[in-house]
Amino acid sequence: MVLSEEVSRFVRAAGPDHTDVQTRMADFARDHDFPNIGPESGAVLRLLARLTDADTVFEFGSGFGYSASWFLRGGADRVVLTEFDADELDQGRRFMADAGLADRCVFEQGDAMETVERYDGPFDVVLIDHQKERYADAFRAVREKLAPGGVVAADNVMRGPIDFDALLASLDGDAGALDAGTDQTRGIAAYLDAVRDDDLFETAVLPVGSGLAVSTNTA
Repeated sequence: MVLSEEVSRFVRAAGPDHTDVQTRMADFARDHDFPNIGPESGAVLRLLARLTDADTVFEFGSGFGYSASWFLRGGADRVVLTEFDADELDQGRRFMADAGLADRCVFEQGDAMETVERYDGPFDVVLIDHQKERYADAFRAVREKLAPGGVVAADNVMRGPIDFDALLASLDGDAGALDAGTDQTRGIAAYLDAVRDDDLFETAVLPVGSGLAVSTNTA
């Protein structure tokens, strides 16, 4: 594990509790072996929505709506949920209806990279949480659509379907560290390079959940 179990427990205990519907979402994820961002990262998403006074949030990969529920708890007026799997999106509709939040959601079934082309923005917050190999492409797709002071958050930059040791070695300057790595690890590395090299964005990685990279548009 990247973080010690004690630190993870501390962050979770100090953070907000689940709502009743979020508890059901977490139980659903556990029962179906479905990865989600968890309450530690969820608390950060809630904070980002609050700090940006978010009007519109766009998600690349929404599953059944767990991350969206945190943005909505932060006061976001509208969240665009994208999900390729129609059954997962339908489950998200049911959860959001049960929570009384469905009227603030736009449910888009299909490829998020195609969906975002139909939106002009501006987006106040964007969450990237789909195929790791496409993270950098997602950033490029929303870069010009982000509101001034808007935020892009990317999940799984420290843990998940990646080789953390190889990624760390690459960040430390080992040019060959990713040669034998996975496509997912190279995808995360490419994403971090893209946001860190962009002069209009300031990026920090938060070691919560599976690792959350938060990039702010300074324009």
